[in-house]
Amino acid sequence: MNYNDFEVWFVTGAQLLYGGDAVVAVDAHSTEMVKGLNASGNLPVNVVYKGTANSASEVSDIFRAANGDTKCIGVITWMHTFSPAKMWIHGLMDFKKPLLHLHTQYNEEIPWDTMDMDFMNLNQSAHGDREFGFITSRLRKPRKVVVGYWKDKNTHAKIATWMRVSVACADAQNMRIIRFGDNMNNVAVTDGDKVEAEIRLGYHVDNAPIAKLVPFVEAVTETEIDALIAEYERLYDFAPDAAKGGANHQYVRDAAAQEIGLRRFLEEKGAVAFTTSFDELEGMKQLMGFASQRLMAEGYGFGAEGDWKTAALVRTMWVMAQGLPGGCSFLEDYTLNFNGAKSSILQAHMLEVNPEIAAKKPRLEVHYLGIGDSGTCARLVFTAHEGAGIACTIVDMGNRFRMIANTVEVIKPKALPKLPVASALWIPQPNFEVGAGAWITAGGTHHSSFSFALTTEFMEDYAEIADIELLVIDKDTTIRNFKQDIRNNEVYYMLNKALR
Repeated sequence: MNYNDFEVWFVTGAQLLYGGDAVVAVDAHSTEMVKGLNASGNLPVNVVYKGTANSASEVSDIFRAANGDTKCIGVITWMHTFSPAKMWIHGLMDFKKPLLHLHTQYNEEIPWDTMDMDFMNLNQSAHGDREFGFITSRLRKPRKVVVGYWKDKNTHAKIATWMRVSVACADAQNMRIIRFGDNMNNVAVTDGDKVEAEIRLGYHVDNAPIAKLVPFVEAVTETEIDALIAEYERLYDFAPDAAKGGANHQYVRDAAAQEIGLRRFLEEKGAVAFTTSFDELEGMKQLMGFASQRLMAEGYGFGAEGDWKTAALVRTMWVMAQGLPGGCSFLEDYTLNFNGAKSSILQAHMLEVNPEIAAKKPRLEVHYLGIGDSGTCARLVFTAHEGAGIACTIVDMGNRFRMIANTVEVIKPKALPKLPVASALWIPQPNFEVGAGAWITAGGTHHSSFSFALTTEFMEDYAEIADIELLVIDKDTTIRNFKQDIRNNEVYYMLNKALR
């Protein structure tokens, strides 16, 4: 995922009421602003200035071109002068990509001593942006509104968040997810409407019998395995029995063959996310836990037991966080630790946790996994580093998709000498009782997509662009207000569906 492959278009609203000289000035200011945004070093995606829009036909032409340009992931609009909203109607109605409305001004302060009517007529963002804000609201157009001076770092940070989310949304369109096996034991919360998911979110979910993967694994050569083992030795500590010459080293070699074969299979299918099931391993020597850990670190989305929605969200959040510190991973609520104000939830899984979130160098170990058809498996064992993060999930509520985002505080756990898995221990915000209670009240899954790098602002932007429900659980959440939010949302989506 290379952000340099994308661009965001910048369009300035104006009109010819004040004459050609005014438009020339607007264009000069806009050009300088775009150059300044790109030169700031604070934006992850290049901004391309597409000129002023002075009529309905110009607006429509720009938005039509943006829809058809695969490099363009979204448009930033700014009303330098008063731009009549009716001229934006048809262009906005046809526009299908993310939209950011920047409410700013070329000059930072009012020039009190020199300001005249010419200056007032030219610098009307306070006026023009409200006109534009009305028409986007009238059209019920999803967008992000950023208010702030265009040179300020805080303004850049908000734009950068939207850019990252827009890249992730572009990546999600036609995202192909391979499911090796179905949902485990008829689990409901991890399944959902795949047709609606493709309409709303872009996900394309395909099934692949595990037997189709087996030939890819079997075709891996011993030389290729040797090269990958050397990479493992550079990156991880080895348990003695897993190292070369150890009694269980063959399991590590088998896991390496799985990693190479799985990567080639996904590349051939054009897939960037996948799911596995420990009940469907015919022809495989072990569950692909270690391979899943490794591929997650490369940016592949992963979901256990057929959970395709979480696999997609892991990929999407990884794309958003490119270049940011902290790491992200698939995780699962496992067991509770009641300890007063420090009550917490142990997050883990049988094997599949991304080593990007490890507190220190992971250890490669081999152990028996007594569940399903799994048998003895290689895996990376570690605990997550401490810090603030966010856990997210998407559930299918029947008439809509609901995203739930919970801010969490990852804390240091005690040692787990008899549990050889990767894990994280966190306190859901605002505290264990409210955080866990709100998550369950909202219908949240036992799986989640977790990130140290992202904040609720990213998920708010994503939900806005995708036009899905969002429930945030954070330091300000109370169960009473949270339940009322759910009731209000239920009415909103029922009426919204009826109006459509």
